[in-house]
Order: sequence, then C-alpha cells, then structure tokens
Amino acid sequence: MVNLMTAKPVSTPVFSIDPIHGLIDEPRRIIVSGLAPDELVAISARTQRAGGIDWMSQATFMADAHGMIDLTRDAPVGGDYAEVSAMGLIWSQQPVDGASAELFPDDVMEPLLTKLTAETADGVQAEAELYQRFAAQGVERREIREDGLVGTLFTPSGQGPHPVVMVLNGSGGGINEPRAALLASRGYQAFALAYFKAPGLSPFITETPLEYLEAGLNWVRRELQPKDGFVAVSGQSRGGELALLLGATFPDLVSAVIAFVPGAMVHGAQGAGDPARGGWQGATWTRGGVPLPHLWQDNSAVHWHPWAGDAPPSRHHSVFFEGLKDRELATRARIPVENIAGPVLLISGRDDRAWPSSLYSRMVVSTLRRHDHPHLVRHLDFDDAGHAINLPIVPSTQLVRVHPVSKVPYTNGGTPSGNAKANDGSWRGMLAFLDEVSGSAGHQRSQANT
Repeated sequence: MVNLMTAKPVSTPVFSIDPIHGLIDEPRRIIVSGLAPDELVAISARTQRAGGIDWMSQATFMADAHGMIDLTRDAPVGGDYAEVSAMGLIWSQQPVDGASAELFPDDVMEPLLTKLTAETADGVQAEAELYQRFAAQGVERREIREDGLVGTLFTPSGQGPHPVVMVLNGSGGGINEPRAALLASRGYQAFALAYFKAPGLSPFITETPLEYLEAGLNWVRRELQPKDGFVAVSGQSRGGELALLLGATFPDLVSAVIAFVPGAMVHGAQGAGDPARGGWQGATWTRGGVPLPHLWQDNSAVHWHPWAGDAPPSRHHSVFFEGLKDRELATRARIPVENIAGPVLLISGRDDRAWPSSLYSRMVVSTLRRHDHPHLVRHLDFDDAGHAINLPIVPSTQLVRVHPVSKVPYTNGGTPSGNAKANDGSWRGMLAFLDEVSGSAGHQRSQANT
C-alpha cells in the first residue's frame, strides 16, 4: 500500500515562451517551471520545414533550486548541443529522415511552427509552440518578370522611399526569398534576383551574362526609386563573387557590396556548370559575349578536380590554394575590387572547407587598403564557421551536403555551434553595416513588429 503521507509529489512542467510570435532573427526566452529542485527534464523541438520534412532536436536539463529551467541561462547536461544558448533547440535540429537539407518553408509569407515538448522522468509532459516569421506584418511580396528578369520583390510596410538591397543566391541558383523577406522586415526594399536555375533561365551557371545583372540594377533604380539612390548588392558564395564583380564592373550602379563567403577571383562554373559547355572548367560570367578569364582556365598548377569524379581531399578548398599557385592566371582572374565605388562588407568562416573565403576576404581587404579605398571596408571573420553562413536561428548542423546542381557531396565545414554564432553575428553585422552606410539608421528597426 502506498503511504500517501510520504509519496513524492509528481511535478507538472509548465512552459513560458516570450515572445511566442516573432521574426526568425528574434531570440526567445524559453522557461520551464513547476519542477522539483534538481529534477531532470528532456526538452525536444520539432519543426516542419521545406517539403513537409520534420527537423528535431532534444536536450536534457537539470532544474535549479526553484524548480525552473531557463534556456537563456542554463546549459543542457546532455543532448544535441552543449552550451548556454537561448535558441540552441532550433540551431541544433537535424532532419528526421536524415536526408533533407532545405531549411526554409515553401512559402516565406507563412511562419515556421516549432512544437516544444518537456517530459519529466515520470513521463509527465508539457507542450508549447513558437512561431518564426520571415515577413513582418505589412511586408508585401511581388513576383517580377520584367525586362527578362526573374526575381521576387519584398517591400516593407510604411511609406517609402526605402534603401534597396539586391539579393543574389550562390551556386544552388534560384531566388533567395527568405533573406529578402527578412531584409524587408527590417526596413529595406529587397529584390531577390535569380540568375540561373529558375523559371525561364538556364539550369546552369555557365556563361551567365553580366548584362542580365546590369539590367536588374537598372530596373531597381528606375522602378523602385531607392532612398537617396542607395542600392546594395548582397550575395552568398558564388553570389558573393558576383556581388564583388558587379561592384567592380558597374560602380555607378552599386552603392555598397555585401559579400558572404565570397571568392576574390573569377572561378569556373565548378559544381553548377553545364556538362555540355566545359562542366567544372567552363566559363561562368561573360560580358559582351566574351567569357571572363577564370582560375580554372588551363591552370598549370591544378592536378585534381573535386567535382569531376576524382576522390578529393576532405577539404575541397585545397584545390583553390593550388589554383592560386598559377600566379599569372590568378592575376588575370582577379576581380578588380579597387574599382568598387562604395562601402564593402565581407563575411567569412575560418573553417570554410568549400573554398577559402577567409583568405579571399583578406585579399579583398588588402587590395582595397593598397588602393586607399575611400569608403568603409569591414570584414567579419568567424571562428569555427564554415561555408554555409545563413540566416540567424536556423539549423546549422548540415556540415556535409549534396550540391543541388552537380549532386556531388561537398563539405561546408565549421561546427554547428560555430555556424550558429556566425549566422547570428553576420546577420546583425550586416544590419549594422546597412544602417551605417545607407543613411537610414533606425528606420528599419521600426519594421520589427510582427
């Protein structure tokens, strides 16, 4: 018979989340109370992402003397991450099926829903939900199919004009709507422009004409009437290379350059290349119908090809170091960044294993310094971060991926924790940079309410 006078009371966990609804870049305070002192509780987070794939994480925590767990204060004692991190249950998520790598919803105008569950050793559970939005209240989305352009425009709430950011994707191609929607939520008119692998465009990056991007810049200036004429170009990876190239080629059209994990050289088509037009070694960019010289153009120093079927070293970026040994070719392939006529922000990971974005960014900074560049130059270089520096508070666990065009596996590098810190730091660093150089400091902060 159970002695009711001495039986241990069963605790009942209770969630508190502040705020429940918010933009994806907004950290939350997650608290579980109603526990016994020192009680162990497992907390899991499940989010349905692109394609209906569930991503999940779990960590175990020990309650304090007041029977409370506060994720902004407490590190887990075991689980999928191992540090104090308010949103660790989000960035440590992995796909349940172990295969999917797409992080963002199919419709960026709809929020991501994460379901949280806390379970005690006695099997008592509590549940809660939090919502992450890309588009703040009042942000408008419009597909653009004009002047041969393929993209999506996101316009913030409130009366314009607004400074403009053109958003370019990397070697995966397509339209980077999540980043553009979040930029609009922070007060910038954001034009996510595809340049390949989108409806009506080539499925490959090979021989992309710079005139197409020039048409995009001219359309932005003509149709969007940016505040004070400010148009920044932001790109990721190959898009970072392209952002630097556009700033150097069309300095009158580009007010500022934001280059995430960029190349300082023009490279061949690599993993996004058309097999029928040179594949990995095909030309990427053309101007006036003439291919731009690139680092893989009969490079005398490169003897292996990580995307051509050979077994590469674990760090693909080794081939880029080899490529730079052909100094004459590297000089011809160098992006003339000294022609950029505005501020430059470079963002890199010191453990980038796709290509050496930290080195490339330092090369750009050095070149601009030697040429007495009269505008702000800032380099954010993150420890333990790899190639996939992304938006804040999203899963950062996909260290190895299959390239979306070539279908060849490659390594991003970094650690989940280091990548999560770089995701957050790069986003906030980019907003601070844009605040400073666009002359609109404080304007976008008014757009944060959801």
